[in-house]
Amino acid sequence: MSQIGKPPCDDGAIFHGDVSLPCSVSSRRWTLVAAVLGSGLAFIDGTVVNVALPSIQQDLGATTSDAQWVIESYALFLASLLLVGGVLGDRFGRRRIFMIGIALFALSSIGCSLSVGVGQLIAARAVQGIGAALLVPGSLALISATFPQSERGAAIGTWSAFSGITAAIGPVIGGFLVEHYSWIWAFLINVPIGIVLLLICMAKVPESRGSGGRSPIDAMGACLATIGLAGVVFALIEAPSRGWLAAPVWMAACIGIVALVLFVWVEGRSAAPMLPLSLFRERNFAGANLLTLLLYAALGGSLFFLPLNLIQVQGYGATFAGAALLPFIAIMFFLSRWAGTLVDVFGPRLPLVVGPIVAAFGFGLLAVPSVGSKYWTTFFPAICVLGFGMTVTIAPLTTTVMNALGPGLAGTASGINNAVSRAAGLLAIAIFGIVLTWAFNARLSHELASVSVPKELVSSVITQRQKLAGIVIPGGYPASATSTMRHAIDVSFVSGFRWVMLASAALALLSAISAWILIAERSGRSVDEHPGD
Repeated sequence: MSQIGKPPCDDGAIFHGDVSLPCSVSSRRWTLVAAVLGSGLAFIDGTVVNVALPSIQQDLGATTSDAQWVIESYALFLASLLLVGGVLGDRFGRRRIFMIGIALFALSSIGCSLSVGVGQLIAARAVQGIGAALLVPGSLALISATFPQSERGAAIGTWSAFSGITAAIGPVIGGFLVEHYSWIWAFLINVPIGIVLLLICMAKVPESRGSGGRSPIDAMGACLATIGLAGVVFALIEAPSRGWLAAPVWMAACIGIVALVLFVWVEGRSAAPMLPLSLFRERNFAGANLLTLLLYAALGGSLFFLPLNLIQVQGYGATFAGAALLPFIAIMFFLSRWAGTLVDVFGPRLPLVVGPIVAAFGFGLLAVPSVGSKYWTTFFPAICVLGFGMTVTIAPLTTTVMNALGPGLAGTASGINNAVSRAAGLLAIAIFGIVLTWAFNARLSHELASVSVPKELVSSVITQRQKLAGIVIPGGYPASATSTMRHAIDVSFVSGFRWVMLASAALALLSAISAWILIAERSGRSVDEHPGD
């Protein structure tokens, strides 16, 4: 649930792809089916796994940092290899790389379901992220390579509609499977879809390659980006439990920072960089990506912890928790076309300022519910406000990114913005984990100092601090004692959750300020199609 629906600029990647190949109407239809199913795999996985986390944490005895790694190991490789995945498709064949991605994704999903320890699950999720990095850009490139420009509008309408349906029903179905069967079905649900998708691709989808021929692959950039993000994320996730002075933590932080610095240096000197730094000289493009970084950090980081609150603290079932964000998705689905007209009427700056401010208000409302709050009077209005704010933002953001550099660089611009949104969520989940853990521990210490329960029970809870709301209270104690302890744990988690929501609101407000400063009142390309040349 850390990524709801399609990220920004997916539409632009389709509209501004290569000239289509001559192929039959039947091939186009089957290609669209393959693209919908391929995107569906990624969308379902991005929402269902979050709903399954409380069950995974309980069954595998995982700490909160372990639960973070279940999400982060996948997001790490998807974010760092996403741009490379597109280049691989251009060079070696989009259908071929797409199918490799599907196979990796399906096989690693089986590996996830067979995991008997959290370490195995994290490793399988990492492989799944690599598969997604090959799968996601391929699903979009296939549409642009198969449909002529005159038919892409209808194709993208169909793709977007089914993407919305997938985003809506995926968490609900996943929550139902988790609640009534097991968390392993959150992963096994990918397997039959993957098999059908492979059969369709082999029989019906034509092969295509990029117009640039054998596109160069920025292997050094990809490796440095992966090492850099991995080092920083490892340090951020492990510091609350190990301490910042622990050798693995500070060494990972140093390696990550050095790798990211080298990444910037290499990209600035590479003949074919995966991240052309010269593009950021265009003010609208730089401003749109800064807004994306801040706002999607707020969204991805906060929504990681929302299902934990709903299930572990509020006591909702996994099915209900999976359906909790349906209002968000419905608002985006029904108002996205209207939001797309805002740039034409007001220019890009106003909606990119107003949208994040409304989203900040929604994050602030999510900080209000306490233990035992009713969904319809607390979470529901907050989610609706957040959904409206994001809806006002996303279409103008996509338009701004696509218009900033001109048609010749639209595909590159959309890919970069897409990767920025995913990297933002990756980093935010790790950072917000520190915030929530700090606030949780501070409040729990205060609560435990004032309760009258057996010392052994207090000691048992303290040793499980890293599980946060997933702490298991041992049996054999009076009901009054266990109830008191459960309340102390829940109140402590809500205290940390409120800090996370307020931090998200602050990031959203900062994104609005960045838009006000950097985004022009009227969109228009102010650089040529090869800035920096």
